[in-house]
Amino acid sequence: MTDNPKKSKVETIKEESLGLRGSIGEELSNDLDHVTDGTTKLLKFHGTYQQDDRDNRKARRKQGLGKEYSFMVRNRIPGGKISAQQFLSELDIADEFGNGTLRITTRQGIQLHGVVKSNLWSTIRRINEIKLSTQSACGDVERNVVCCPAPLRHDSIRHQLQQYADEIADHLRPRTRAYHEIWLQDPSTGEKRQVVDQPKEEDDPIYGKAYLPRKFKTGIALCDDNCIDVYDQDVGLLAVVRGDELTGFNVLVGGGMGTTPSDSRCFPALAKRMTFVRPEHVLPVVTAIVLVQRDFGNRADRRQARMKYLIHEWGLPKFKAKVAEYLAAAESICNVPNGTVPRTLPDPDPDDVTGHCDHMGWHEQGDGKWFLGLPIENGRVKDDGELRLKTGLRKILSQFEPSGRLTAQQNVLLCDLEASARPQIDQVLADHGIKTLEQISNVRRFSFACPALPTCGLAVTESERVLPSVIAEFETELTRLGLSNKQFTIRMTGCPNGCARPYNADIGLVGRSVDGKTGEGKYMIFVGGNLIGTRMNATYKDLVPMSQIVSELRPLLLYYKQSHQDDETLGDFCHRIGIEELLRFDKTHRPEAGSTAVA
Repeated sequence: MTDNPKKSKVETIKEESLGLRGSIGEELSNDLDHVTDGTTKLLKFHGTYQQDDRDNRKARRKQGLGKEYSFMVRNRIPGGKISAQQFLSELDIADEFGNGTLRITTRQGIQLHGVVKSNLWSTIRRINEIKLSTQSACGDVERNVVCCPAPLRHDSIRHQLQQYADEIADHLRPRTRAYHEIWLQDPSTGEKRQVVDQPKEEDDPIYGKAYLPRKFKTGIALCDDNCIDVYDQDVGLLAVVRGDELTGFNVLVGGGMGTTPSDSRCFPALAKRMTFVRPEHVLPVVTAIVLVQRDFGNRADRRQARMKYLIHEWGLPKFKAKVAEYLAAAESICNVPNGTVPRTLPDPDPDDVTGHCDHMGWHEQGDGKWFLGLPIENGRVKDDGELRLKTGLRKILSQFEPSGRLTAQQNVLLCDLEASARPQIDQVLADHGIKTLEQISNVRRFSFACPALPTCGLAVTESERVLPSVIAEFETELTRLGLSNKQFTIRMTGCPNGCARPYNADIGLVGRSVDGKTGEGKYMIFVGGNLIGTRMNATYKDLVPMSQIVSELRPLLLYYKQSHQDDETLGDFCHRIGIEELLRFDKTHRPEAGSTAVA
């Protein structure tokens, strides 16, 4: 274990929670509209965050009222696999208990917003009744395991990857029965039974009493299709394929997008290539990595608690050696014979990420059926004016009963469709104002944002609500410059935590502050990442008002148009030219005086 005896407040809450129970039951049963701070920390492990409507704070304060509390409820859906009936039921639950919208997340899950405390038990109970779960969708444990969702039936490799996602998710689920006791007991009567008499604390060989120091994320990808950003994960498993055989995985460790600009010790990071493992060794090796993070991750300072900081402090060789030491314990937990995994972990295979596909549009599955990749702007499923996305999806799901896959770009794949259904589905989409791949721009296709305001307590600026208008400005500018056919990604977040993975995008927009007079958000602009997710970007400009984002990038886009090499992407161009030269060009090719550029 770590030699540092200091522990953060959250560590004490977890240790004393008796297997994540705490006082959740008692607080769910009282008449208050919110729960205490300690219970909010534990509820995350059950898949829900307490929030409030920040748009209404000032008005309520003037009326002498407190915050308008509600809960965000998140599903844990490994690989994003969901049936038509489950999707329809999620829409029903959102209408009955939430704010009437669904949000597809960047980790292939679903979030419900606006659930009041009196409906929280019923919401989570209903989600489990449709054979989905919220357990460990949040909290200091393994989060949703992401995996390429494409249902290409002729490609057995993708099916194998989905199986590994399911296996890892099941293996790393906490062993405590607290979730079952609080949310699922007494199914015959439907009565709430949150208070458990004399609960027993179960032994959890993976998580122990205090679980992990911080959240932990795992993703599985293919070299030629990194659609889940494998380098952004705490553990990334990059499939190594020879012909049609899965020979193993390159194991990547220590990715993570969150950062705190005011703390120089904090930084976003891409994972490091640690080793190659055979398919049958995946579970013990992943378990050993989790155990090392459990025992040596920073429990005193949550800003430094992600595994990337442990690897940064130790160096990759020491971390790799410690993982090898923990393989015996991992093998025992995985119920495999001792010595199954070689104690000398080899170097990674030379194979690396080479491509990316978002799987949008119509595609043959390889079994005579088709799937449709439908772009969902910022993942929000709702009816809004002429765009009746929720109603249109209801009709398709009810009439054609496709299986579904959620993507890490917040889109949805409607799968297992008959070829004869294509014209009918296209007509449903047209009738409901739902745009398909052919009807949206490249820049809109590859953009996405975090929810931010009004519900996220960490948001500094707007994100989801303003990105569509920012993209509209980009569309105009790119058309003017003749760059509409170029593919690059723009990702926006309302704070530096990086939930929309802005730090390896071609262009990342990160909320920094709000103008005290106008209320307009100001953003940090990063450039130089890439669509395949293998390179960090760099700071280009800081404190740029939202209304000036496109104008501040206009000289850079002009430079790209004039000087990019054949087939060079925007991110590759910015990386090759360098920030200093980009800023020099910016100063000499802008009509307005002054600049917010930072060196």
